[in-house]
Amino acid sequence: MPQTETQVPDGVPAQLQGGTPLSLPESHSGEALETIEFQAVLELISGHTAGPLGSARVLSRRPTDDLSWIGLELDRVAEVAALFRRGDGLLAEPIPDVTRAVGRLRIQGSVLDGTELAAILRFLLAAAAVRADLIRVRELAPLSSALERPLPEKGIGRRLEQSVDSDGNLLDTASPQLAAARKEVQAARQRLLRRLDTLLRSLDSSSTSSDASVTVRGDRYVIPVRRDSRNRPAGIIHDESGSAGTLFIEPSETIELGNALREAQVEEERETLRVLRELTDLLRPHWSALRDAVGMCVAVDDLVARARYAVAVSGEKPEVAAAPAALTILNGRHPLLLAGDTAVVPFDLELTQEEHTLLISGPNTGGKTVLLKAVALAAALAASGIIPPIGAGSRLPIFRRFYADIGDRQSIAASLSTFSAHVRMLRRILDEADETTLVLLDEIGSGTDPVEGAALASATLVALTGRGTVTLATTHLGALKELAGQTRGIINASLQFDAATLTPTYRLLKGVPGRSYGLSIARRLGVDQAILADAELRVPQAERRLDALLAAVEEREGELRERQRTVEERAIELDSLSAKLRVQEESQAARESELKRREKEADREGRRQARAHLLEARERVEQALAAARGAVDEAAAREARRMVEEGIVEKTEKMEKTERTETTDGERPVVGDRVRLSTGGSGQVLELRGDGKIVVAVGAMKMVLDADQVTISAGKESSRASSPSSPSSPSSASSPSSPSLEIDLRGMTGDEAETATVAAVDAAVLAEQPFLRIIHGMGTGVVRERVRRVVARDRRISRYGFAPRNQGGTGVTIVEFSA
Repeated sequence: MPQTETQVPDGVPAQLQGGTPLSLPESHSGEALETIEFQAVLELISGHTAGPLGSARVLSRRPTDDLSWIGLELDRVAEVAALFRRGDGLLAEPIPDVTRAVGRLRIQGSVLDGTELAAILRFLLAAAAVRADLIRVRELAPLSSALERPLPEKGIGRRLEQSVDSDGNLLDTASPQLAAARKEVQAARQRLLRRLDTLLRSLDSSSTSSDASVTVRGDRYVIPVRRDSRNRPAGIIHDESGSAGTLFIEPSETIELGNALREAQVEEERETLRVLRELTDLLRPHWSALRDAVGMCVAVDDLVARARYAVAVSGEKPEVAAAPAALTILNGRHPLLLAGDTAVVPFDLELTQEEHTLLISGPNTGGKTVLLKAVALAAALAASGIIPPIGAGSRLPIFRRFYADIGDRQSIAASLSTFSAHVRMLRRILDEADETTLVLLDEIGSGTDPVEGAALASATLVALTGRGTVTLATTHLGALKELAGQTRGIINASLQFDAATLTPTYRLLKGVPGRSYGLSIARRLGVDQAILADAELRVPQAERRLDALLAAVEEREGELRERQRTVEERAIELDSLSAKLRVQEESQAARESELKRREKEADREGRRQARAHLLEARERVEQALAAARGAVDEAAAREARRMVEEGIVEKTEKMEKTERTETTDGERPVVGDRVRLSTGGSGQVLELRGDGKIVVAVGAMKMVLDADQVTISAGKESSRASSPSSPSSPSSASSPSSPSLEIDLRGMTGDEAETATVAAVDAAVLAEQPFLRIIHGMGTGVVRERVRRVVARDRRISRYGFAPRNQGGTGVTIVEFSA
C-alpha cells in the first residue's frame, strides 16, 4: 500500500513533529475522511492550541496504522489529561514561526535581520518556560516529559536581549561602535537642519511661503522655493511640487553638510550589518538545538490541545489493536454534535471479532447516519493520536482503509445519476476492501427498484462480511432485515423510536431491526384515513407480519426495560439499607470497644485501690505489732491486737462494698460452695473442700483452715463475686490458734502474687502463726521471684526456703516468723 509522508513546517525534526509518521492512502481514505467531516473535528481541537504552529500541527493530523506510534500518542494525551483533571496541567506557549530563519542558519554567510532575531528571542523565552514545565511534570507524566529538549546556552538569549528590541530594531547596547555611529548621525543631521532652517528663514516672502519647512527628497534634506522666485538660492533641484510651482532645492552651501550626514549614515549601516552578522554567527552553531526546541514547543502545544479536548468531551483513552479486532464503544458521542447546544444521547456499540456487518434500520430522523459517522470518527481520531469522545473500557481496531458512501453522489458533469454514483463507489469498495477496512454505507440499495436494490445490497453485504470487512450500513428495505438470520457475521440493529410520540430517542438497540413508521408518521401528519387504510392493505403480507413482529419485540423490550429500571431501583434501596446496617454495626462495635476499654480501666483501678488498701493495712499491722511488743502487760497487747483487727475489718468492708451480694442467713454450705466468714466482721470468702477444710480467699490470696475453727454466718455467693477481677482484702479469718496457713499463687501475675504474699504474711503474723506455706509453682519463675523478694526484705521473717521435695520442692516456699 503506498504511503505519503505528512507535511510539516521546515526545520522541525520528524521525531518531534507529533503528527502522523505515515498517513493512509489519500485517494480513498482522504475522501472518506472528508465525508465524515474529520477536518471539522480537527478544527474544534485546534481551538485549544496556544499558537498558530500548534494549530497547524493539529490540523495536519491524519490516521495511521502504526500501532506503536498510536499507543504512545494516546498514552501521552491520557497523561496530560490526568494532570488537567487533578487541577494541574502542562504549559503550552505560543511561539513565532522561526522555522525559516532557523533553516537559514545552516547556510554559511547568511545574515538574519533584526525582525528574525527578535522572533528567535521571543521563541527562546517561550521555549525555556515550556522546557521547565516538562521537567516539572517528569514524575507525573514521564512519556510527555520525554519531549523535553536542551536549549542553547543562556548567554545567547542575554546577548539578543541586549541587542534587539521587540520590533527587531538594534539597540545602542548592541555595540559601542554602533552607539557612536548613531551619535554622529544625529549630530550631522542637527547641523544640516539648523543651516537649512537659517537659509529658509532668510528668504523673502516672494520666494517661499510663510509655513514652509525643511523636508526630504531622495534621501536628501531640501527646502521649498517658488519656481518664479528671483532670489532663490543656488543648488541642486531634487523634486518639484505637483503643480510645478515649487521646487525642492538642496542649497549648494549645505551639500557638504548633507554629504557628511550621508557618510555618518553609511557608517551606521555598516556597523548595523556587522552586528547582525555577529549575532547570526552566534546562533549558527546552535541551529540544530533551535530546530529541536521549535519541535518541542509545537509538539507540546499540539499535545496540550488534544488533552484539553479529551477533558472537555469527557473522553477516555481506548484500547487499540490492529484490525481485524473486536470493536467496543461505550458512551460514544458524535464530536460535532457535542460542540452544539443540543443534548447528545450517548450510544454503546459492541462488535465481536466474528461480527463484521451491522445493519441499522428504522425511520428517518432517527440518527442512523450520525451513528455511522460517530463510529468512523472515533476510529479515525484514535488512529490519529486523539482521544475521541468515548467512555472508559472502549476498544477500537486500527483500520488501514476507510470508505464512506454517504449522501447524494449525483454528478451532472460526469453524467452520473445518484444510483450510478453509488454503484461506482460500491465497485471501488468491493475491489479494495479487506479485513483491515472500515466501510460506511448509508441507505444501501436505494435509488433504484426496491427488489433489485435489495438484491444488490444483500450480495454486497454478504461479500464484505465474508472478507471480514467491518461494515456499518443503514437501510429502509425490509428484505435486508432478514439477512442477519441467514448470514453469519451480519447483525441487525436499530435506533429506538418512541411509538407513542413518533419521536426518536437515539438509543441504539443491537440485534433488533427497526420499523419504518412511514404510515404512522403520515397518520400523525393528517393524511386521509381512507388513503392510509388502502395503503396498509397494499403492504405485502410478509412486510405486515414482520412489522407486527417488530412491534411485539419493541413492546417486550419496553417491558424488560421497565423491569430492569425497577430492579435497579430496588438494588439502590438495598445498597442504601446495607450501608445503613454497616454504619450501625460499626457504631455498635465502637460502643462495645468503648465498654471493654472502660471495663479494663475499672479493673486496673480496682487492683490499684486493693493494693493501696493492703499496704495501708500492713502499716497498721506493723504499728500494732510494734505497740504489742512494747506493751508491759497482757491488757496492752490485747488492745493492740484489737486495733489491728478493726483496721483490717474496715479496709475489707470498703473493698467488698461494690461486690457483696445478698445471701440467706443460716444456710449450711456444701462442698464447693462459696460462703462469707464473719470473724470479727471481716467477711472473707470461703470455699468448703471435700477434706473438711475451709479455703479463705482474700483477694488473690488463699488460706486453708480447719472447718471447726470457722464460724459461718452468710449464705452462698455468686461466682462473680469471687472472680479474679474482683479482688478482696486480707483478714484475720483464722483464730489465733490456727495450726497452719497456706496460700496458692498459681495462675496469678507477678503484681497479683506480690500483693497476695504481703497480705498473707500480715495475716499470719497477726494470727501468731509460726510459719506460712506459699505455693507459687515452678512455671516461668516470675511469681517465685516476686515471693522471694517480698519475704527477703520483711524483718518479721526469721527464715525462709523451699519445701522438701515430697512437699512441693521448689514450687513451694516455707516462711518462718520471729518469736
